[in-house]
Amino acid sequence: METENQTYVLEFTLLGFSEDTGLQSLLFVLFLSMYLVTFIGNLFIILAIISDSHLHTPMYFFVSNLSYTDICFTSTTVPKMLLNIQTGSKIITFENCLSQMYFFLLFGQLDNSLLTVMAYDRFMAICHPLHYMVIMNSQFCGFLLLACWLLSVLASLLQCLMVSRLSFCTELEIPHFFCELNQIVRRACSDTFLNDLVMNFAAGFLGVIPLTGIFLSYYKIIFSILRISTAGGKYKAFSTCGSHLSVVTLFYGSCLGVYLSSAATQNSRANAVASVMYTVVTPMLNPFIYSLRNKDIKQAFKKLRNILSIKEYFVSSLQKCS
Repeated sequence: METENQTYVLEFTLLGFSEDTGLQSLLFVLFLSMYLVTFIGNLFIILAIISDSHLHTPMYFFVSNLSYTDICFTSTTVPKMLLNIQTGSKIITFENCLSQMYFFLLFGQLDNSLLTVMAYDRFMAICHPLHYMVIMNSQFCGFLLLACWLLSVLASLLQCLMVSRLSFCTELEIPHFFCELNQIVRRACSDTFLNDLVMNFAAGFLGVIPLTGIFLSYYKIIFSILRISTAGGKYKAFSTCGSHLSVVTLFYGSCLGVYLSSAATQNSRANAVASVMYTVVTPMLNPFIYSLRNKDIKQAFKKLRNILSIKEYFVSSLQKCS
């Protein structure tokens, strides 16, 4: 359909990583394995926290929500990419593209917001330990989680509404494995000034401000730890926020790396490969970061394994009786 030399787009083509058909099977196995590790690892974190009453604390409440967010974040892009590789089709409708973009932005911003809230939680635990449980009660934690959700929903909805007003011409190929916001806006043939303005504002407000809050929290945390007289006390205090600091470094480091690489080069395929770091690799590594050096999570995993073993025993016994 043409009106005033503009085409109302019904579908896009996701080019993915490579046109080489020989690499498609390798990419399918690689990303399927990474997705399964991400899904199962984060699911085990959630189940372990739910099943162990000792982990019903503000810190692990936010960890379980971060794991849920990571599952959803990865699920917005990888399954569609695997389906495209398996079927050999790279087509995605405009409606599905807009939906994918919305949920990708939603859970990406939710990840960002949760990491900021978790930094505040660690600040309260280390710098104000006597008031920690009074301030970080269940009602306040629920309020913080609700605020994260509302901010993420509104921010992603605004971006998608801005994209829905654009008109697209003939270049419908996206050199990416998902509908990335910047790539979609670049392919519009109508004026994108407002879209660029909103994207830059969102990057500053929703990116720089949370990161500044995390830096300030850890600035005060470090000074509080340095005032502890014993080495054992310093290690214990730092160990409570070491996992979160590792996740923050991995998440923001990968995002910053993608941003710098996209600014330095116009190679969209290279940017797509770099995007794998924060869209797939980071959510996959988070469960390992929180479990490998965390004694509480390890004990919760053992309890969860025992619970699952008992349930499996009862199920097998019932099957034999029947």
